Amino acid sequence: MPAADRTLAPDVATLYSDHHGWLLGWLRKRLGNAFDAADLTQDTYVRLLGRSGAEIQAIREPRALLMTIAQGLAANLYRKRCVEQAYLDALALMPEAVAQSPEHRAIVLQTLVEVDRLLALLPLPVRQAFLLSQIDGMRQADIAAELGLSVPTVRRHIARAVVQVCFLDDDGA
Repeated sequence: MPAADRTLAPDVATLYSDHHGWLLGWLRKRLGNAFDAADLTQDTYVRLLGRSGAEIQAIREPRALLMTIAQGLAANLYRKRCVEQAYLDALALMPEAVAQSPEHRAIVLQTLVEVDRLLALLPLPVRQAFLLSQIDGMRQADIAAELGLSVPTVRRHIARAVVQVCFLDDDGA
């Protein structure tokens, strides 16, 4: 094991042994589902493994940090499930003749979840302009009137969203 892993592992292991039961119970109560709670508990500790040893040792309120990480993961899970349900509802409206293979559905669903995640990183007016343009098919002048913005601002917002969704990763690089 590399030296960095040797110094990190005991700290995360201690956090795990000291707080795992509490976090699992908190998530189970919040989510109402033991399976999701177990998954998110493990994902929370996986997130901690990505931090440096100094960051781990600097934790003063471990339960607050664990709860914050878990809340973010729960929000992501909820958002993903909402996208999944909307996609399944749309599929249910399609005639059987145009039914997609399970592999195609999985790829489309994964793409939709990623687009949703990237759009969520944008400021609300940028996201609204993009969605009105792409989903509702509105013209830029109509979007400007709807949102109380100028047409050039709407153009910038749409361009920013396209760059975010199509060309950048989540940290903007």
